[in-house]
Amino acid sequence: MKNRLKVLRAERKWSQAELAGRLDVSRQAVNAVETGKFDPSLPLAFKIARLFQLPIEEIFDDEHADD
Repeated sequence: MKNRLKVLRAERKWSQAELAGRLDVSRQAVNAVETGKFDPSLPLAFKIARLFQLPIEEIFDDEHADD
C-alpha cells in the first residue's frame, strides 16, 4: 500500500522517533509503514489520519482498489 506518511512527517520536520512517540508505536513501525513493508492496522491508520487532520484516503492509497 502506497502512503504519504514520509512526506507528511517531513513537512512537519518530525523525525521517525517523534512521529512514533505521537502515535505510541515504535520508530521501526513508522519506518516499516513509510517504506511499505507493513500496512498499518485500521486503528493505527485512523490515529495517523487524526494526527495529520486528513482523511485516510489522502494518506494511504490502496493500489489494488480496482481489482
